[in-house]
Amino acid sequence: MKIQRDNLEHGTGAPRRSEGGFATFIFIVLLSIMLVLVMAESTALFHLHREVKFLEQQQIKRLNASQTNFVGRAELPLGQDAQQRVPTKSKDSK
Repeated sequence: MKIQRDNLEHGTGAPRRSEGGFATFIFIVLLSIMLVLVMAESTALFHLHREVKFLEQQQIKRLNASQTNFVGRAELPLGQDAQQRVPTKSKDSK
C-alpha cells in the first residue's frame, strides 16, 4: 500500500495552498463589494436628508406666506378698554 506524500503534509480534508489563496481572494472581493454598497447607501442617505430639509423649508415658506385661516388681533384705538363697560342699574339705586 502506497501513501501519497501530499496527504501527509496537508491532511485529507485540508485545502491545498492554491485553494486557500483563492478563498482569500474571493473573501477580499466580497468585502470590497460590501464596502462599495455601504458607501453608496450612505451617499444616497445624505442626499435624501438634504432633499427632505429643502422640502421642509419650502413648505414652511409656503405655509407662512398664505395664512388664509389666520385670525389677527383686533386692536382698539388708544384710550379704550378691551371691553366697554355699560352702566347698569343696581337694585340698591332706585
